[in-house]
Amino acid sequence: MAAKEAPTLFGFDFSFAPPIAERGEYLPGEAGVPSTAREFWAYVERRCDDEDLGAASFLERTHRRHFYFGIADGEKAGFMHFRRCDARLNALGGRKTASAYDAIGAAQVAKASFSGMRLLHRLDGKVPIWPLDALPAQGSAVVEIYTRIYLRRAGLSGTKLRSRADLNRALAGLRSAPARLRFEPNDHQNDALVTAAGMRDLAQSEPAAFAPFGLTSQLAQTEGWTFGIT
Repeated sequence: MAAKEAPTLFGFDFSFAPPIAERGEYLPGEAGVPSTAREFWAYVERRCDDEDLGAASFLERTHRRHFYFGIADGEKAGFMHFRRCDARLNALGGRKTASAYDAIGAAQVAKASFSGMRLLHRLDGKVPIWPLDALPAQGSAVVEIYTRIYLRRAGLSGTKLRSRADLNRALAGLRSAPARLRFEPNDHQNDALVTAAGMRDLAQSEPAAFAPFGLTSQLAQTEGWTFGIT
């Protein structure tokens, strides 16, 4: 409850919904699948029987034909559908994010995203989830994040931050004070710290942060948007 009341911006690094604008449906050809993000979270919840908010059953059994697991599924390009915020990121010169239908390899996001939708279903109504909900005048909110955005804003796109010196170079690019750590952080720790600094900088200094170009009310309720893509 304390975290909910404090003015905290919580960032989760997974897709809050699959793409729908491109094809008009989340899972084309399937009966009974909702067409809004909130209803889809509830649908994923109902169709999963995994422990600990897992979603393997949804991807591997319930709707297997929509997800790419390897060469046996055919041409991978046929599964690669993207949201409007991904297209916007590309237009800004960013790297295309992974598709929510790609379920194989180190860069895949399908498993985390559909598990995350179960988490969002539980958070719904307890804390605002942007952009489905408006940013509150006070208190906390949950947003979708993509770490590489903040590395790019720091001028270090494509760079792995493996040391405290690397971290502090990125923090300087995000108008943040240097970190005073007693240890050498690894690349995962650095990514988390840079993302937190980048979110703070964006929220405080960028008027378009919560009103990005291309975000319509319909997209807000169906596909969502990645915070930091303006």
